[in-house]
Amino acid sequence: MNTPAAAAPTIPWQRGVAWLLFLGPFFFLSYGFANSMAARWQVSDSLVYDWERHIPFLPWTILPYWSIDLFYGLSFLLCRTALQVDRHALRLLTAQLVSVACFLAFPLRFSFSRPDADGLFGALFDALAGFDLPYNQAPSLHISLLVILWVRFAAATRGPLRGLVDAWAALIAVSVLTTYQHHFIDLPSGALVGLLCLWLWPDEGPTPFSAARWTHSPERRRLAAYYLGGALAAAGLGALLGGGGLVFLWLGIALALVALSYALLGPAGFQKRDGRHALGAALLLAPYTLGAWLNSRLWTRNSPAPGLIADGVWLGRLPDSRAMQTGGFRALLDLTAELPAPKGDWAYMQIPLLDLVPPDSARLEEAAAAIEALRQHGPVLVCCALGYSRSASAVAAWLLATGRASSVDAALAILQQARPRVVLGPHHRQALARISPPLESAGGA
Repeated sequence: MNTPAAAAPTIPWQRGVAWLLFLGPFFFLSYGFANSMAARWQVSDSLVYDWERHIPFLPWTILPYWSIDLFYGLSFLLCRTALQVDRHALRLLTAQLVSVACFLAFPLRFSFSRPDADGLFGALFDALAGFDLPYNQAPSLHISLLVILWVRFAAATRGPLRGLVDAWAALIAVSVLTTYQHHFIDLPSGALVGLLCLWLWPDEGPTPFSAARWTHSPERRRLAAYYLGGALAAAGLGALLGGGGLVFLWLGIALALVALSYALLGPAGFQKRDGRHALGAALLLAPYTLGAWLNSRLWTRNSPAPGLIADGVWLGRLPDSRAMQTGGFRALLDLTAELPAPKGDWAYMQIPLLDLVPPDSARLEEAAAAIEALRQHGPVLVCCALGYSRSASAVAAWLLATGRASSVDAALAILQQARPRVVLGPHHRQALARISPPLESAGGA
């Protein structure tokens, strides 16, 4: 008897059309309002680098510039679920609201005179000038929307078509300069808004603020204050240096998001799923992620190899793919929230925990159960950034929960034989002391 083929998912186009009927008028009304207010205020301020005067005016690039309108409408047809439609629409709406608020808060004007254009290109420029005055500069709403739309189209295409999508998106990005619509500073600020929208409204799972609550943990508050101080210092340095120093603004934004995660969002702020961070989080946090990875390698440079604890359970730092293969590991338990995990043909589980914050007993029991489950696949590596604290407390919990250690001190002694630099403070010990009675073990003690 033949099994009927599963029905193809129905594209929720009606929901997308409903959103477009709202977003379209809202775009023109809000954008036009900001434009008219800047004209009324006779805004003349500009942020422009001297080198921008060498950017050529290319009339034909008005075609890719205008094409974003078509991409805007078609993007809703690429959403496969009602949740994707809503999250995509909320990204576009949020970008509009944030950009218009910035246009009103610090209005800027494009400072170059645009040369005349003839024929079709000239007609398209005339149509654009009918509603788009030389205001509404930073952040570039064109770039913010492009980031959001590119992600939607890139996820739905493969092979040569994906390459074409990427190339056309790059052409649209360049066109905001070569049509003399924006100065350079508008582009990175616009990209930032787009990435924030991706972070705020992920395609799947809860939003970062869905379970947000201010922490009562003194450790998390202290670390949040440190990261916030670092964010302000980096942002101040970037604003002071200008030019290439703007990279420090990126670092400041990354540290501010880390501070927000410690104070309010928890590990959800890193948006780590199946070992990888969501695109918005990955790009926004890239300077911090790089620093965290370099720090992990610096601290463990003299002891990079993991240590065998008991019965196929190893403890160490977050590995790369080569370390997983050469070590013969068949499973990986990843306790980092801040670092991406290697990909390979091994079993993988993650329990994202904030660095330098002792996990509570519930999370440790969850980790102990995960270790025991992963042991069914073969040797398992339990890791965090260094392999000294988060992962060590998880393995200690497993030793206690499976009866391989009779006390916290005994578990710590076992760990330190393999990893002498293991660090378990008073809060770790208190959480471990509350571990429930032994689990059913798949192997002997």
